[in-house]
Amino acid sequence: MLNPIDVKDLRGLSETEVAERIKTEGYNELPTAKQRSILVIAWEVVREPMFLLLVACGVLYLILGDVQEALMLIGFVFIVMGITLYQERKTERALEALRDLSSPRALVIRDGVEKRIAGRDVVRGDIMVVAEGDRVPADGVLLTGVNISTDESLLTGESVPVRKTAAKDVKTMGRPGGDDLPFVYSGTLVVQGQGIVEVLATGVQTELGKIGKALQQVEPEVTLLQKETNRLVRNLSIVGLSACVLVVVVYGLTRGHWLQGFLAGITLAMATLPEELPVVLTVFLALGAWRMSQKRVLTRRVPAIETLGSATVLCSDKTGTLTQNKMTVKQIYADREFYQMVSTPQTVLPEHFHELVEFSILASQIDPFDPMEKAIKLLGNQYLAQTEHLHSDWKLIHEYPLSPELLSLSRVWESPDGADYMIAAKGSPEAIADLCHFTQAQIDELAGKIRTLADDGLRVLGVAKASFARTELPGGQHDFTFEFLGLVGLADPIRETVPAAIKECYSAGIRVVMITGDYPGTAQNIARQIGLANPDKFMTGPELEQLAEDELRERIRGVNIFARVVPEQKLRLVNALKADGEIVAMTGDGVNDAPALKAAHIGIAMGARGTDVAREAAALVLLDDDFTSIEQAVKMGRRIFDNIKKAIAYIFAVHVPIAGMSLIPVVFKNFFVSLGWGEDALVLMPMHIMFLELIIDPACSVVFEAEAEEADVMLRPPRNPQKPLFSQKTVALSLLQGVSVLVMLLIIFSLSLYLGHDEKEARALTFTTLIVANLGLILTNRSWTRTIFTTLHSPNTALWWVIGGTVGFLGLVLYVPVLRNLFGFAYLHQIDLYVCLIAGALSILWFEGLKMLNQHNHQPL
Repeated sequence: MLNPIDVKDLRGLSETEVAERIKTEGYNELPTAKQRSILVIAWEVVREPMFLLLVACGVLYLILGDVQEALMLIGFVFIVMGITLYQERKTERALEALRDLSSPRALVIRDGVEKRIAGRDVVRGDIMVVAEGDRVPADGVLLTGVNISTDESLLTGESVPVRKTAAKDVKTMGRPGGDDLPFVYSGTLVVQGQGIVEVLATGVQTELGKIGKALQQVEPEVTLLQKETNRLVRNLSIVGLSACVLVVVVYGLTRGHWLQGFLAGITLAMATLPEELPVVLTVFLALGAWRMSQKRVLTRRVPAIETLGSATVLCSDKTGTLTQNKMTVKQIYADREFYQMVSTPQTVLPEHFHELVEFSILASQIDPFDPMEKAIKLLGNQYLAQTEHLHSDWKLIHEYPLSPELLSLSRVWESPDGADYMIAAKGSPEAIADLCHFTQAQIDELAGKIRTLADDGLRVLGVAKASFARTELPGGQHDFTFEFLGLVGLADPIRETVPAAIKECYSAGIRVVMITGDYPGTAQNIARQIGLANPDKFMTGPELEQLAEDELRERIRGVNIFARVVPEQKLRLVNALKADGEIVAMTGDGVNDAPALKAAHIGIAMGARGTDVAREAAALVLLDDDFTSIEQAVKMGRRIFDNIKKAIAYIFAVHVPIAGMSLIPVVFKNFFVSLGWGEDALVLMPMHIMFLELIIDPACSVVFEAEAEEADVMLRPPRNPQKPLFSQKTVALSLLQGVSVLVMLLIIFSLSLYLGHDEKEARALTFTTLIVANLGLILTNRSWTRTIFTTLHSPNTALWWVIGGTVGFLGLVLYVPVLRNLFGFAYLHQIDLYVCLIAGALSILWFEGLKMLNQHNHQPL
């Protein structure tokens, strides 16, 4: 049997020493992000410039006595804040549910006695006993051990466990990664063997702690959308307030009625101040986060949703992200024949492979933690379950562990009815060949078979068997006469959905980069399986370390595989890509990914397998670790940005005629007075603006947000990050839409006065035309590539509620006497309504024609 480690001569620290070290060095824990209270989240929401402007507008109108408009704006504040708070708290609660709140336990020796304590109570100098299945609670050096291996994938990205060897008088920690080192690290998992460890570092001094320090130094950037919209809000506010002052001055100087001028200025301010803009941006992103949560993607930083839609590079960790981080037997070799395993097990495995699988299982732990031994046991359960080759009734007598001199282990078994002991050995093929006393010719032949498996990116184990009379067992494995049985090739399989997701990324113009701590050959093999571009080119971490920043930015443009990369280099790669003008998304699940996740424009953590540190650092969390969710998130981000552009284009367009009809009759007073317009009369009064806001606000925040994505949303390249989000062409076309409506309104207004209609008739005709044109602007801006008649087939329930409500309210204010008098309208006849309908439709007809022309020429607007 496996000999237990003798701990009787070890005393460890005294409780007094432990208390002193906790007092001076602190507990063995990392600082974690505090849970945000509702007040903290609310403060983060309201201090955004967009929200501050919205609140300021509401307060301003309240001070000026326009209670209705003030209450409406302040109502929007609470509605949007409620949506955002709900989503943020929902995200927080879901992340809390994901966390493993239990600290790993530790078995330590103190005052010569073994005791089980919480991992946070471990201190530097403690003597720990670790065994198979334990999570290591602190960094330390292995003093003695038997056949011990640990899984360090969360620190190094390597999917295969590493062997550990004992060492004496070591007082400083080395870096993780590689076999036959004496160091074990906090957070890693012991998958095989047992040992005694002296703790050298705890808390922030561990490798995990160093990564935590790096995280604290990385500050998330303000997104392009935030920068651009903040600038838009500021500029539009300046324009609106300047126009307000201009109207007050012009009205007062030309007419001498300063009070009327003040009211006219307020009306213009109401018409031009962009109070819808913060509503659009906040609601779109908050509802976008909610929609993404329905697809099992949690949003920790809402603006990252839109940024993801503009990502140009997706940097992905390999282990656990592109692959399943679970070893699988892919190919076996026995009796000079290879056998390829398939994803669906066959009912019958050829007989001459049975013994190879049988002794592979006997050479493994009965209930293994090691991923390779798990894969071998699964292989046996799938193919040998109905045969005599599984031996649950055999008794384990002894184990010969791995050693640096001989990289193989042997296990001695006693069968109930056997006369001899049976010995099963597995290990590196070279070590097994040595045990079998291969000739040079046999070694050369075996090397060819090993290369065949290794070229497929497989990790190769050799297997052998021996028998021994039931006498005293020899001291070493070489004393047995082994028979070579064959080779077992294992791999960490890719996630089945990854190749299709990679293909989608390429069709969307997104470059995919693999960053891994694994070896280049393994990374290249995975790259070929998932369809990564240029799989023959790679760069290693040591090569990367030698490059200056300028040279690194130049070299990485043509390389998509980065192997043997340590955490600091992942962070450096992300920063180099950002410096080269890329919008970088980074996926990962390990602690080693956290700094790069936080530094990237969009960090995407795996929720099921991901560590707490990775999830805390990321902007998005994939709850089901499905790589295809990234493609859906990109699509959602692009859809949100498209819809924001549509909504803002509509806002620009609709405010031009409203502001124009508030300003032009004041500036060109004499002309309109000559046509019969009252000297002090206003075309649009505050209640009219209020009515229009009841259409504009839901159209912006509900109708455009609910628009489905365009058909080509994942077939076009990401937008150029160097270009403004709202190009001059976009703004110009939007303003041109508004100008065309304004021109039509001025024609209707002037013509009605010219034909002798009174003020109320002129105002009613102009206002009704404006309402029709407003609905036309909503319909035409639903898509800048498809015509209104095409988009009518696209479902959008909110659109019909807005249109139906608008028509209904318009009917009330035109034909209910009390409301008609309140709005200053005259009764409109059927012919008047036809004129308004035709005029409103003609005002946006040119834009529909422009769409059809661009469709014919295959050019986007």
